[in-house]
Amino acid sequence: MWSTDYTAETSLSPADVWAALRALHEGELTYDGADEFVLHGPFAVGTHVSVTPDGQETFESTIIDVVENTTYADETVFGDLTLTFRHTLVPTGTGTSVTHRLEIDGASADEIGPELGPQISGDFAESMQALFDAAARLVDGEAATEPSDA
Repeated sequence: MWSTDYTAETSLSPADVWAALRALHEGELTYDGADEFVLHGPFAVGTHVSVTPDGQETFESTIIDVVENTTYADETVFGDLTLTFRHTLVPTGTGTSVTHRLEIDGASADEIGPELGPQISGDFAESMQALFDAAARLVDGEAATEPSDA
């Protein structure tokens, strides 16, 4: 297995971050560079999700963990590999700590993970900040979607 974590903190509450994270995964929120999500059922364990990374082909994932204001995870199977993406929210004295974890498991994970993993997780810091910014806009009552540059 290969894995990596990225953790960041925000002054926003877990409920505020959760609202943005859920809206993103339900396809109701977007921002520059964000993956596009289309749910095929409720926001619940077992639901399939079509995921289209910015500028890439769509693939299918399955939600494997949902605990409101605490954790969201989905997994994607590619051949003999399983990629698990997990967001874990932990309240702090001043807001929320959020960890985005990627796990690559399977027969070839030890060979492919060190190359593929950093390619996938290379934008975790920027993505997390964009999620926090979108959550702050929701709290402020603004549109969560960034205006386009068009």
